[in-house]
Amino acid sequence: MIGLHKDTPKFITLEGGEGAGKSTQIKLLDDWLLEQGLATCLTREPGGSPGAEEIRNLVLKGATDRWSGMTEAMLITAGRAEHVENRIKPALEKGEWVVCDRFFDSSIAYQGAGRGVGVERVKELQTLALGDFTPDLTIILDLPVKIGLSRAIARESQKSDMEDRFERMDVSFHEDLRAAYLKIAKDEPKRCVVLNADTTPEALQHEIRAVITGKFGA
Repeated sequence: MIGLHKDTPKFITLEGGEGAGKSTQIKLLDDWLLEQGLATCLTREPGGSPGAEEIRNLVLKGATDRWSGMTEAMLITAGRAEHVENRIKPALEKGEWVVCDRFFDSSIAYQGAGRGVGVERVKELQTLALGDFTPDLTIILDLPVKIGLSRAIARESQKSDMEDRFERMDVSFHEDLRAAYLKIAKDEPKRCVVLNADTTPEALQHEIRAVITGKFGA
């Protein structure tokens, strides 16, 4: 046992650009947390609750110019408010450690920086929707854009239900995302940790576990 406290559940988010490997790492992390005797709730954004999943379908599919950046930001944030109230907060209240694939940092990076809405405007929208609710820890998985996109394209090609709207946006959009995530981590070092995702899944998971142990271990 590593001394993670059952009576103080945490809200952990994994962030990063396309193809960073968040889904794989969350599954591995869940296995480990369960081994520590902790109750867990795995979730994702956009989505995570019935209403928010409907919004996910609207945002992640279709033409790249289907929505304006501001429309995207408002849709995703509306889903996030639903997600927090109906899944994340109830899980934490039950003593479950919540691990989420993306949260408000994605809106700051994707819509605020990548889609040109403005970082501060998107931050204000999150505060309006969520108040001061924030993750206890955000792990940002960083890797070069070309590597991430090649991974993401290979992943989506194996699926029957394509959620590739953002992946099809130009490379400069993805470079802006990466820069925005690194800026978020620089501005909020107490909450955010950046890890190099250009490695094996096993090595990356080892680093993730070490970060959590160091932050929340007894």
